[in-house]
Amino acid sequence: MSFEWPWQYNFPPFFTLQPNVDTRQKQLAAWCSLALSYCRHHKLYTLGIMEVQECPVFNHKNIDRKLSTEAILIVFEELRKKGNLEWLDKNKTQCLVMWRRPEEWGKLIYQWVSKNGMVNTVFTLYELANGDDTESEEFHGLEEWMLIRSLQALQTDGKAEVITMDDGKGVKFF
Repeated sequence: MSFEWPWQYNFPPFFTLQPNVDTRQKQLAAWCSLALSYCRHHKLYTLGIMEVQECPVFNHKNIDRKLSTEAILIVFEELRKKGNLEWLDKNKTQCLVMWRRPEEWGKLIYQWVSKNGMVNTVFTLYELANGDDTESEEFHGLEEWMLIRSLQALQTDGKAEVITMDDGKGVKFF
């Protein structure tokens, strides 16, 4: 399944931040939506500013338009304010993208556990994110940092406990 670009993507002025406040707010909302949709489609969780400048989402080669680094940082700041992005360093060169928040991932994981009658079962993190049983699930392939945050959200709700095992971390569901 190929990624569907929004109509604005083929509109050259979309790649220049607009000076009018109302227009800019709509434009930033469209950029945030596009960035999250693109990351979700390609299952991207970690982005580097240098790499993202050449990424198709911010660099439309067919119309020879590219969002500036400054504008990308403004889009990322909007995502951060909404809770969809976290910087990994003070220089803002690497970030974590959360196109689905930890609580949402936790809910999906717990639904799968309940649906399959696996409450009171212990899983390793690897089994949960990369095991054969979860291949058809949306959380399959989830990066460990997000998996742990998702499980911690479930732990806060009393639905799981993250445990340390001989070969790493695991989780027990209640």
